[in-house]
Amino acid sequence: MEQQETGRSARKRQAIVDAATTVFLSKGYSGTSMDEIAALAAVSKQTVYKNFGGKERLFAEIVRAATDQVDRVIQLVAESPITGDLAADLGRLARELLTTLMRPRLIRLRRLLIANADRFPELGLLWYERGFERALASMAEMFTRLADQGQLRLADPMAAAHHFAGMLLWIPMNKVMFCGDHKNSTKAELHRYADTAVDAFIAAYGNPDR
Repeated sequence: MEQQETGRSARKRQAIVDAATTVFLSKGYSGTSMDEIAALAAVSKQTVYKNFGGKERLFAEIVRAATDQVDRVIQLVAESPITGDLAADLGRLARELLTTLMRPRLIRLRRLLIANADRFPELGLLWYERGFERALASMAEMFTRLADQGQLRLADPMAAAHHFAGMLLWIPMNKVMFCGDHKNSTKAELHRYADTAVDAFIAAYGNPDR
């Protein structure tokens, strides 16, 4: 009986988080009310407050949950195969990374967090440290392995990771952040951005003796 009650509580909590995410993404932080969240989650407002205490804590929970999505990016990097074909290996990684990072829901969460960065600076730092920095560190480790094999020439693996991510994201990310979701790139466009970023990265860091 106790286990069933625990399961129901967990489902209610998840329903609240899902509902809050939907409303926050639709109406922003200031435009979201706890009444709307409760109605969408099909629970009482008292249940929302009991689980999360208030809108600010609920928003923080959503940001923390969103950073877990970046685990997929880190996993992509960590598990990316190294076959000896540098262009193919980096191209495969770049396409998968860009497709993952440019998912509309993740873009909207990023935009929402940036819009509230002054109000909740600690949440912006959480997103950056648990998400972007971890992904860069994993990428730097991969580039170090490639350098050890003689495929890349690196003085600073972390700087190389920043350059790779920057070339990969600069065009499509800026376009969608400034112009809105309707300007999100197609899969074919993302693959083209990924391929040109890899070409530029290899031109800068590839070992010409290979």
